[in-house]
Amino acid sequence: MKKLQHLFDSNRSWADKITENKPDFFEILAKQQAPEYLWIGCSDSRVPANEIMGMLPGDVFVHRNVSNLVIHTDMNCLSVIQYAVTVLKVKHIMVVGHYGCGGVRAAIESKPHGLIDNWLRNIRSIDMSHRELLSAWKGSDQYLDRLCELNVIEQAYNVCNTTITQDAWEKGQELTIHAWVYGLDNGLIQDLNFCISAQDSIEAGYVEAIESINQLSQKR
Repeated sequence: MKKLQHLFDSNRSWADKITENKPDFFEILAKQQAPEYLWIGCSDSRVPANEIMGMLPGDVFVHRNVSNLVIHTDMNCLSVIQYAVTVLKVKHIMVVGHYGCGGVRAAIESKPHGLIDNWLRNIRSIDMSHRELLSAWKGSDQYLDRLCELNVIEQAYNVCNTTITQDAWEKGQELTIHAWVYGLDNGLIQDLNFCISAQDSIEAGYVEAIESINQLSQKR
């Protein structure tokens, strides 16, 4: 039986390095969790939330699933949002997708992928509802990029429409929802022009974000 000793050794080196730089780091971290951010991202191993933003453990509360979906019947994701908003009192929720997402690609492929196709139907629906907009990139590699962006915007929109988020806003809690996308080829995060802090700005913010993508089609 292999015990993956090299990973334990790597963990020890990491912990020693952190302790060397800040001797009381883990002692303080163990006593409380008070992040200001909830990151809802893809399960892809190339997109680690803390490292991308240059933050340490304890700075970001994280939920990840295939293709960073926020579905109103997903109790796992909703429970994370509930805890982050009502208990941790995070001030920002970032839905973060990434270019080259395998889940997004699989969602629009004709071949079957098994059980996950049921999950990815949500992205296929996004593809269909934005088919006219996406037609500007039909047959090009950028089609997938635009669908990745649209998926993130739609999921951030879903976060805004959860009862959790709307209850928080109703109570006057400071909470902003963001839609971002990450570039695997350059390590940079891009803002998708969806930044919502109140219920009455959801629809206008959604339209603005979609229009930003539409503007890209006109530059082709």
